[in-house]
Amino acid sequence: MKNILLIMMGLLKFNLLKLIVLTFISLPLFSCDKDGLVENRVSGSALGTTYSIVFYDSVPRDIQKNVDSIFVAINQSMSTYIPSSDISKINAGDSTIVVDHMFQEVFNLSKDINAKTKGYFDPTVGVLINAWGFGPGKEINLDSIRVDSLLEYVGFNKVQLQNNNTIKKAHSNIHFDFNAIAKGYAVDRLGVYLEKHGIENFLIEVGGELTAKGINVKKQKPFIVGIDDPQGMDRSIPAAKITLNNKALASSGNYRHFRVDPLTGKKFVHTVDPLTGYTKNSNVLGVTVLANSCAEADAYATSFMAMDLDESMELLSKETGIEAYFIYISVNGETRRFSTDGFSKIIME
Repeated sequence: MKNILLIMMGLLKFNLLKLIVLTFISLPLFSCDKDGLVENRVSGSALGTTYSIVFYDSVPRDIQKNVDSIFVAINQSMSTYIPSSDISKINAGDSTIVVDHMFQEVFNLSKDINAKTKGYFDPTVGVLINAWGFGPGKEINLDSIRVDSLLEYVGFNKVQLQNNNTIKKAHSNIHFDFNAIAKGYAVDRLGVYLEKHGIENFLIEVGGELTAKGINVKKQKPFIVGIDDPQGMDRSIPAAKITLNNKALASSGNYRHFRVDPLTGKKFVHTVDPLTGYTKNSNVLGVTVLANSCAEADAYATSFMAMDLDESMELLSKETGIEAYFIYISVNGETRRFSTDGFSKIIME
């Protein structure tokens, strides 16, 4: 097995950073505020991206090793870029792997969101992710016949988490890919760790996905973050600023993560529609989702990029606990924005 540093530096690849975290600026590792609480900061690279954590405690606290161990555990469970991980072994056809509690939680949440999105969120899309050139597997030239044949290996109704915590697949060629939820789940696990150690005020960011609890003690205000502007050249200027308090936030967009065929010049975005098997060039440029957990926010943000905007709005009108902010191109070619009522309440003027 490659050493921990290599694992932490990027064997589990995810989307590019999509949120500008305004709270994280260059400061010492520890600093005290006027109330005597210590501001602690941890940052580094993991899951193919960067992470930052700020939290307040009565004393300086070094949690680097614990943070590293959480990322290593998630990699070992769900990284498709590590051949020895549980998910890689399952994808290779090993039906004897007993999955850990993290895999179980992500599987069950994925099953729930798969049903609520009518199949638009589907972690069994791995075989198509590879085929389109966005995964660890071999990219292939796709036509309608090949896409249809690969769709035989896609569908969350074709996999089952059994009572002994092994995975049963209807076809051996079904490949799991939890990349659209695992980054958010990592944020949640880090939050659980801090809460177990009595930390009541923190902001965690992994590759632009965030969760916040309490307030920014240093400023005695809620944590403030910014939403990336998909059409902006200067990423330090957000499309909107929001307050984040006891909620999680995740974004998705095709404006930074795509590939171009060197022969045809055709652009292929990383969002794959699991219902059609094709990449989805949507009129939605970016979507940011607010939810109770970052894993939920991450999964729904991915789903809304695969869904048509009216489908997303219909789901949001029925689903409680999920709020969203869209930047999209109208039928007239104009850039427009839409936010649900709950999301509008956290946007700063």
